[in-house]
Amino acid sequence: MQKIPVFQPLIEQEEIAASTKSLELGWLGMGSYVGEFEDAVKKFLNISDRYVAAVSTGHAALHLGLMIAGVGVGDEVITPSFNNIADFQAILATGAEPVFCDIDKQTLCIDLDKAEQLITTKTKAIIIMDYDCVLCDHSRVAELAHKYNIRIIHDAAHSFGSKYKDQMIGSFSDICMFSFDPVKTITCIDGGIIIVRTEEELNAIHEMRLIGMGQPSSVMYQNQRAWTYDVKRIGFRYHMANLHAAIGLAQIAKMSRISDNRAAYGIYYNQALSQIPQVKVPQTDFSDITPFLYYIRVPEKDRDALRAYLLERGVDTGIHWQPGHLFTLFKDFRRGDLSVTEEIVKEIFSLPLHSCMSIETLDKIINIISSYFQEK
Repeated sequence: MQKIPVFQPLIEQEEIAASTKSLELGWLGMGSYVGEFEDAVKKFLNISDRYVAAVSTGHAALHLGLMIAGVGVGDEVITPSFNNIADFQAILATGAEPVFCDIDKQTLCIDLDKAEQLITTKTKAIIIMDYDCVLCDHSRVAELAHKYNIRIIHDAAHSFGSKYKDQMIGSFSDICMFSFDPVKTITCIDGGIIIVRTEEELNAIHEMRLIGMGQPSSVMYQNQRAWTYDVKRIGFRYHMANLHAAIGLAQIAKMSRISDNRAAYGIYYNQALSQIPQVKVPQTDFSDITPFLYYIRVPEKDRDALRAYLLERGVDTGIHWQPGHLFTLFKDFRRGDLSVTEEIVKEIFSLPLHSCMSIETLDKIINIISSYFQEK
């Protein structure tokens, strides 16, 4: 029996051809395809007053975003505990400490009222993220940032292709990042994007992603390099490779189909699974949403049993995520009331969602979940 995976990248002839062409070019580092990919992202997001830089991973984008925000030793960064480990590690990499905040029970995004209660004189930035197929209240986020003069790192790893009040996610935030790792909505094999507000911030990222070298990106985007340069700041090996950018270009060209399919599958799941009394579905109609994941919530006593039931019948599932404050490395950091987080993480799990799925596959998954509760 072939298992239905939680994730499945959309790799077709276009990605294979792009990979071959990139390898045949012979320039394997950061080069022309990286510049083209940045331009394609900027065009797709309809960005007119922001600057786009491609980096090696989403984690690299988070780390650089925090550094651009001036986060360092002695600072605190508020983040949802219900978040990916990459965010917590990026905070630690700056020398700062995470402060764990609760989430809103309906959206599963950061609870902004509770976040405001956690702000102190040590608070340098707040990480907000769009969870799965629901977006943060970005208007309220902007108000909070202005009120306290705090930088916002927008973790948009889940929301590439989505819109907030008719604006593309990535086109309006203070500092925004995307992830294009192997399982994201589109993939570069591995890659990330960071979007900043000023040319000065962009230039700093260009240096930091190339281990601090003042190597002009305009030269490297011609598949060349300068042999003399200065080093003025700390840096990391965070640049994107040409091969990864070439795959990203093939992927972003398919975003219309990817967005339409994923939204349609989310609607289909919601309509069917909302008929099962024990199942809670995401609170969205998927309008202007390109979902990365699809999750459901079930009673705590059923969660692990239902996942095992699905796996026995060939359906893989995932858990996004374990809360940060329970990991050994992070258990002693400051936190607020996390009662919603601690409830949600016992109920939630992710179902398969791919960019191209058949109705038969969706029906199989839905019918197995229905059968589980009928047999109880």
